[in-house]
Amino acid sequence: MVADGFLERHVIAVRHALRARVHVARKRLAQHFLLDAQLLRRIVALAGDVRGREVVEIGPGPGGLTAALLEAGADVTALELDPEWSRATALALVGRGVLELKTVDALAAAPRVVAQIAQRAGTPPMVVSNLPYAIASRLLVDLVRAPVPPSRMIVMVQREVADRITAKAPDRARGLLSLLIQMRATARRRFVVPAGAFAPPPKVESAVVEIVPDAARAERARARPGLDLLLKTAFQARRKTLRRGLAALFDEAALARAPAELLARRPEELTDESWIALADAVATQNGACAPS
Repeated sequence: MVADGFLERHVIAVRHALRARVHVARKRLAQHFLLDAQLLRRIVALAGDVRGREVVEIGPGPGGLTAALLEAGADVTALELDPEWSRATALALVGRGVLELKTVDALAAAPRVVAQIAQRAGTPPMVVSNLPYAIASRLLVDLVRAPVPPSRMIVMVQREVADRITAKAPDRARGLLSLLIQMRATARRRFVVPAGAFAPPPKVESAVVEIVPDAARAERARARPGLDLLLKTAFQARRKTLRRGLAALFDEAALARAPAELLARRPEELTDESWIALADAVATQNGACAPS
């Protein structure tokens, strides 16, 4: 769809409605709406040519990003928990393009919707979203760990969360979230979005992250059933060396099989490859963690 100024008119109308309290952003749902047409188009541009492509949007709210996706020609399936915004956005965007707006809990529904679209279209959809802060981390992990993950994800999250998602060893921001995603995908931060671009403004900056699920990485993780438990245990005691932090999970025989130089480090210091080596060293014959 050719840009005709509708996106600008739409975001202005939403800002007016919020100021007049015709519609309300609900704090309990972590609703902070990006209402800057230039930034919305910049996010969509990161997804590349979306004309005729299936795109899942999570938490569309008043539909600023939805309108930008439709303007670019995407076929959008939007998942919105708030029934008021679901009704208002569906009405505001009638006739603007191919839009299916579902009033559902994205935490429960998003992986299933992605799989259904992949089956129907023959290829997994992209996810392009300004994610609700309260569910962003858990939802992204669920999506990359799903049997059918999205083809790509262009998502906006809190800047701190973006830093954790993309952190590499030995960055202190590196944690369980970093590894659960990076073991199955590549991730990089694309740009920072100031709080003033939102209505209402959040108390923190946000950032757009690109996550691309990687089938080879996902298979490598699946082949090691004890990997996620290993990671969770290690980062629960992240101030300890791995030898001390993993003592509650592994017996001495298992730890003796692990390279001593790895066990002397702290969790954030290990690369992805080092975690795989450690998981293999302490695994039982069936690939699971060797319990203490």
